Amino acid sequence: MFDLTSFQRDLLYVVYGLDGPHGLAIKEEMEEYYEGEIHHGRLYPSLDTLADKGLIEKAQKDRRTNIYSVARRGEREIAARNEWEQQYGTSELSG
Repeated sequence: MFDLTSFQRDLLYVVYGLDGPHGLAIKEEMEEYYEGEIHHGRLYPSLDTLADKGLIEKAQKDRRTNIYSVARRGEREIAARNEWEQQYGTSELSG
């Protein structure tokens, strides 16, 4: 996960947290978190990068809509990241 941008990492977590989201659902979650508009030109290339790296899977729901899910490698990367954060006590920052 070290080679991802923070935006891509956040996308991975959003896809992980939602149940088979489509692009617009992901976009809405990211806009809420970032408190601003996320442009399609940033969102979809980043999702494609995550898919190319084997972190998420992209499937076609219909002719115009893709749905996304976290691949096994993505789950492993998230688990490793969470373990790394706990090692340095970042969970204590929130409480």
